[in-house]
Amino acid sequence: MGERRSAREFLALVTDDFIELPGPRGEQAPDGPLGWPGYGAARARAADRTGEEESVVCGTGHVEGVRAVLLAFEFGFLGGSLGRRTGDRLEAAYAYARAHRLPVVPLVATGGSRMQEGMLALTQLQRVARQSVLTRRAGLPQVAVVRDPATGGGWATLGAGADVVLALPGAQVGFAGSRVRPPDADPAAYTAEAQVAAGSADAVVPEEELRSTLGRWLRLLTAPSGDPAPVPAPLGARDLPADGWDAVRRARAAGRPRAGAYLDAYFGERVALSGDRCGGTDPEGMLCGFGTHAGRTVAYAAQTGTATRPAGYRTATRLIHLADRLGIPVLTLVDTPGAAGDAAAEGQAVGPAIADLFGAVASVRTPVSTLVIGEGGSGGALALAAPGATWATPDSYFSVIAPELAAAILKRPPAQVRLTADQLRLRPQDLAELDVIRTDEQVFPGTGDRRSEERM
Repeated sequence: MGERRSAREFLALVTDDFIELPGPRGEQAPDGPLGWPGYGAARARAADRTGEEESVVCGTGHVEGVRAVLLAFEFGFLGGSLGRRTGDRLEAAYAYARAHRLPVVPLVATGGSRMQEGMLALTQLQRVARQSVLTRRAGLPQVAVVRDPATGGGWATLGAGADVVLALPGAQVGFAGSRVRPPDADPAAYTAEAQVAAGSADAVVPEEELRSTLGRWLRLLTAPSGDPAPVPAPLGARDLPADGWDAVRRARAAGRPRAGAYLDAYFGERVALSGDRCGGTDPEGMLCGFGTHAGRTVAYAAQTGTATRPAGYRTATRLIHLADRLGIPVLTLVDTPGAAGDAAAEGQAVGPAIADLFGAVASVRTPVSTLVIGEGGSGGALALAAPGATWATPDSYFSVIAPELAAAILKRPPAQVRLTADQLRLRPQDLAELDVIRTDEQVFPGTGDRRSEERM
């Protein structure tokens, strides 16, 4: 990290019209609630050195056109530590955000709770956590920027507790600060880059890109819509498969359009949500994020054609719950031979991860639309599919099990795999006849959509 910026210098990086909110007033004992010797003098020196009255500066400002409540920590004021007065300011700022329906942007640079105030300082984390929960319930997004350092309870509440976490390159980020870690701890594990790799933060963003990136997130997350996301038009084959094995062969073809191509064609701009917040990521198997389509925000969770790992399912669940809280419709793209079935996946609780995703899709109020763009392999694919709102492209299939595995279970020779594929009735037109998927002329040529007619 370079030279550490003050709270107000950092605010100037992201907004040009910051207006500070008035801080709570009231007398404080000279050496604080514990009568800690020299605490009052330390506070006075910190105020003289930084020009601030506390370790956090709270106010409002426009970030790329979106007005937000900004919470900027001043590390030069007693290490950006949280005390009772810090909690007062943060609570008032969160309440202001809810009253004025504004997103909250914590700009976190803190070493943790203030020792000179003892347990009264530590309990401020409970106050902050409650304010964050109330703001979440109000349907307002929280996008945190973790600076250097972001450790202790400040990271574990204002940072890691946000809906989206952006981090500065090389920033020290972790629950354990540098002076309380095990002596043999690897410093690389306590960096912004390590937190992204572990699924605890979404992206590392250089300072020069921070304003535009933060503004893009705020624009996308503050644009609710009650209408379902339209499914994309197929990018591959337009004619229907001749038989079951033809459908499988098409879906497995190396040249078939994958999730990246569909997302590029569908969205004008998009940002990626990364990590399951449980220590894992699945960048090769599940793409999640928010983007703009036809002028409005749509959330997406897209399988990439590989076996989906537990972290991928948990990241998709995280995305769907966030979209639901913010009133944003969701598009899911199904394309996987199935869930990862190796020993590592079982050790990472793949079953519960799939169960949580099934529950999320089944319970959210925001509309979810699904397009099967390739392989639909059993429950590992079905978990991402919206009941009653799933379509399929002509170069896809959906099956209770892969035809090879079905033949093996039935003790059939390899020569009967093709017959088994037909018997499974996994082609798009078979699925339409079984009322498993919906159809329309845009996605699935040659048929009418009975369910669409029933709704008219």
